[in-house]
Amino acid sequence: MQVHDQEQITRYEEAGAWGEETLLDQFDDTVSEHPDRTAVVDPPNTPDLVDREPERLTYAEFADRVDAIATSLRDHGVGKDDFVVAQLPNTWELAALYLGVARAGAVLSPMPIQWRRHELEHVVGTTEAVAYVGPREFKEFDHVEMATDLAGTSETLESVFSFADVREFASREPDADELDPVEVGANEVFNLQWTSGTTADPKACPMTHNNWQSNPTPLLCDMSEGDVVLCAAPLVNMTALGVNYVPWLLTQGTLVLHHPIDLGLMVEQMQTEGVTFTILVPAMLNQLLKHPDVDEFDLSDVETITTGSAAPAEWAMEEFQERWGIEIINIWGQNEGTSAVSGPETTPMERRATDFPRFAEDTDWGIDDPRIDTVDIRVVDTETGDQLTEPGEVGEVKFRGPGLMAGYYNQPDLTEAAFDEDGYFYTGDLFQVEEDGFVSFFDRKKDVIIRGGFTISAKEVENIVLEHPKVADAAVVGEPHEDLGERVAVFAVPQPGEDLALEDITEYMGDDVAVYKRPERLEVVDEVPRNPVGKVLKTDLRDRL
Repeated sequence: MQVHDQEQITRYEEAGAWGEETLLDQFDDTVSEHPDRTAVVDPPNTPDLVDREPERLTYAEFADRVDAIATSLRDHGVGKDDFVVAQLPNTWELAALYLGVARAGAVLSPMPIQWRRHELEHVVGTTEAVAYVGPREFKEFDHVEMATDLAGTSETLESVFSFADVREFASREPDADELDPVEVGANEVFNLQWTSGTTADPKACPMTHNNWQSNPTPLLCDMSEGDVVLCAAPLVNMTALGVNYVPWLLTQGTLVLHHPIDLGLMVEQMQTEGVTFTILVPAMLNQLLKHPDVDEFDLSDVETITTGSAAPAEWAMEEFQERWGIEIINIWGQNEGTSAVSGPETTPMERRATDFPRFAEDTDWGIDDPRIDTVDIRVVDTETGDQLTEPGEVGEVKFRGPGLMAGYYNQPDLTEAAFDEDGYFYTGDLFQVEEDGFVSFFDRKKDVIIRGGFTISAKEVENIVLEHPKVADAAVVGEPHEDLGERVAVFAVPQPGEDLALEDITEYMGDDVAVYKRPERLEVVDEVPRNPVGKVLKTDLRDRL
């Protein structure tokens, strides 16, 4: 499935940013060169997640399972350009599904395991998925039952596979005759990930092999061949894929999986597995340094920790450097494939918490690499679209580069609204122009809430709350939270004569909506403040919180 037009393909191929190799080719090279190297390590608490013992697989063992899964999917009718939806925790089965589905010629579309029927129906409808993979029981919820129920009404969803089915697939003998005829090109879609924003429903971001091959993380984060990469984020979107999974493939390393976030267990894995690279959100950096046993931690193998989603504390960055010699690198990016990396290659420590290099055609950062040279980041006036260049000016970032998706899949209206005629993507993030070619994050133009690393569409939650029979009007904003970053807060106007409680709303959402999207604070108000044209004054609501 090719989504970029030929003009884009030619531009990036001629620049050297894109080539003919796929991620499957990269994986095959590693299997051939390092068959006995450890490829994937399960979380120590795997029995609590999927009721089996943790496993460690070499590249040779992992490759056999990838090919066996691909063979089984082909046998079940999954073919070229079909979509397979998956909801699984961070175990080797999910890591293998990405490659196995791609080997079968299909496209994996993973969802957060917390998503429910409401989100699944949208994902299947948008992708016209033919297959689903999920656990029969995870946190007392039956994902297979949910998907089977949806399959009864879906026009496309034909196959529902359980976690046990995938393990059984992986135990079979791979069939080379079945897989050899399947051709996968570097400009075809490897996976489709989901992002939330100002729209009511998640947006579909198709990422090609070449989009991922131009990932600047290994280059700008000084990764090395054979790095041991800890994946603590859910293996479903840019945080884990762009900063952990794909760099693991590109550096022929070892992928150490973690789920869910457990600081003590995570530190244990970092020590026992010799982790050299990972990504942790700023709150986790702070928690690690404030842990009562921090003086006992031996993180001497760790070379680099990347961070993002909010500005890290400068004291934390300095403390990691002084204690263990660990380089903290700040990353800004989105599921659409935008990215800016602030690390030692470009940014002094005293600016790294807030400032990012503005990679662009009119700047030179002394990095001779097409993955950087072809990126163009501009700050533009939100009203006129004119480029802003004076320090102190604030505008929206628009982005063009080889890592950027071609457009939202099967959502042409969203694509048209987000891209201009020159292929620049309007990120919805406001940045301030700084001295010396830097920019700093200023605010989110998009109406989103970021709770514990998960991006939540305020509009999506609002629409659900407004369905409640007791609610006359409502607005949703993010409430600042020390550990989570933000949590969902609702300002609601009850219907006349009705008493409204937070439990009314959360119980109404039930099991059909992801748990992390449920409001955690309710403010009952007489009216929702609006400007003269009816737009909710969310700044006022945030100020109240």
